[in-house]
Amino acid sequence: MTKLRFHIRFPEEKIPEPVVYHIGHDYRVVTSIRRADVRETTGWMDIELSGDVEEIERAIDGLRQQGISVDPIELNVVE
Repeated sequence: MTKLRFHIRFPEEKIPEPVVYHIGHDYRVVTSIRRADVRETTGWMDIELSGDVEEIERAIDGLRQQGISVDPIELNVVE
């Protein structure tokens, strides 16, 4: 099982949506929120996705199709 970390930024219209829930529900990955700052008009999150690489890539593509910015994190967020 692979674990990869990503920094995601939400457009304002996605703030009220359960984005993390849908990642775990729609794709075969386990999500772990490492850090986050979600406010009324802005939001970002550092998340760890665990699962098969192909499924993690599908989840990332799905987020990007929703207009969510996704960037890989190369260092551990929480040690």
